Amino acid sequence: MPRVTITVPDRTPQPYKFQLDRQLVSIGRGSVNDIAIDCGSVSVKHAEMARVEGGYELRDLASTNGTKLDGERREVIQLRNGLSVKLGDVSFDFQLSEEEREALSREKPFEESPIVREEEKEGEAEEKPKQVRRAAPRKPVVVDTSEGGGGFLMFLLFLLFAGIAFFAGLSIRYYKDTGGSLFEAIQTRSKTLKSNQDAAKSVPTPADPAAAPVPAPVPTPTPVPTPAPAPVPVPAPEPVPAPAPAPVPAPAPEPAPVPAPAPAPVPTPEPAPAPAPAPAPVPGQ
Repeated sequence: MPRVTITVPDRTPQPYKFQLDRQLVSIGRGSVNDIAIDCGSVSVKHAEMARVEGGYELRDLASTNGTKLDGERREVIQLRNGLSVKLGDVSFDFQLSEEEREALSREKPFEESPIVREEEKEGEAEEKPKQVRRAAPRKPVVVDTSEGGGGFLMFLLFLLFAGIAFFAGLSIRYYKDTGGSLFEAIQTRSKTLKSNQDAAKSVPTPADPAAAPVPAPVPTPTPVPTPAPAPVPVPAPEPVPAPAPAPVPAPAPEPAPVPAPAPAPVPTPEPAPAPAPAPAPVPGQ
């Protein structure tokens, strides 16, 4: 399948694939195009890629910023494998596989119509009937999400699941706090707001605001001056007599010294007399 890669500045390249028998592919900023490009430099209907004998050609549809090849603005560009074209500020890269190049080479290559004199052209027009070429039915363009597109899809799925999880958490928290359903509370709140809006709309308003009676201005009372209070005399404080000092008691007289008694004499015992020795016996004669 031929492959077209659209590269918007500062974004991930987006590849597209379609069948070899696809006759026409519209390109532009509008959502009705087969390849919708979200870039301000691309027109709503910028260009179209048409199937011709021997390959494809890119036709500019009077776009504002044009279709450029090598910096030169062109109305029709013959596409070949590896060719890079600018649609405004967006890069348009065209690629074919080897089998597709062989299949296209077997077809009649694109040839410019020869220049014929006016007389011959009129004679041929009378002899040969016009051949009306019927356009083949369109086939849907297959978006190749294998490179670059899958990341964006996964990001959208992540946001979706995150929002569901966040709402489920709020519902559980609301049920624990109030015992009711968060969804029913939101519905009740929306109905209340709607009824308040309907009631506000049902209040009649005067058709001509200038014809409505203007209330008379209320006179502002003149402020009565308040007399200043008379000064109250403050009595001078009386002097407080200082207290007399307390008398200091005289020191007590010291007691007279008491004489110590003399020690009593201790009697000395007299020694006992020693016994006289007995006379020795006289031997008999």
